[in-house]
Amino acid sequence: MPFTEEARARLETEAAEIIGRYPQSRSALMPLLHLVQAHEGYVSADGVDFCASQLGLTAAEVAAVVTFYTMYKRRPVGDYHVGVCTNTLCAIMGGDKIFAELKEHLGVGNDETTPDGKITLEHVECNAACDYAPVVMVNWEFFDNMTPQSARRLADDLREGNEVRPARGAGRLCTWREASRILAGYPDGQAGDGPAAGAATLVGLKIAKDRGWTAPEAAPEEGHR
Repeated sequence: MPFTEEARARLETEAAEIIGRYPQSRSALMPLLHLVQAHEGYVSADGVDFCASQLGLTAAEVAAVVTFYTMYKRRPVGDYHVGVCTNTLCAIMGGDKIFAELKEHLGVGNDETTPDGKITLEHVECNAACDYAPVVMVNWEFFDNMTPQSARRLADDLREGNEVRPARGAGRLCTWREASRILAGYPDGQAGDGPAAGAATLVGLKIAKDRGWTAPEAAPEEGHR
């Protein structure tokens, strides 16, 4: 559905603000796509055309970026995008089982949305949190050391509107559209919440300090001895 005049006017104002942050306008494409996704819940053909018109690009150039990065969705996403890591370590630790049980529990397949529009379930290749495997992300916030039981409980809480707090980071879980707006460059004030690195992430550093391990000095470059 084409944007309403009111929506387009607001998006154009915010797009101009985002573009102004970059010395080359086309560098603003990715945040502009997040801006559109925050408005629509996904990036439609109209969203692609909007971004192209703002940056002087072709629709094909914009679509190439949209289809390359999996964080941009081409059909509507629920209020909560639940991404279950099924890469090697998470899979071994139970990620495959979590994903299988969530599919059955929610009655949806991969990249499908529950009928109430609350949850879109997707398996992802890596949540970049192997030290807390198996990991589930909800709208890009971490839920660590998950089990099939805790994953089902998380899904039920999301659908019932219960308060849900990520394992690390933000103290409040935002919706999918809110997360997209943050990625467009409009922070929600939670960036500094929670630990920057949890205990499991710092184990190696602690061992190194306890044992006095240090990195070897770099060899001098040729001509600089």
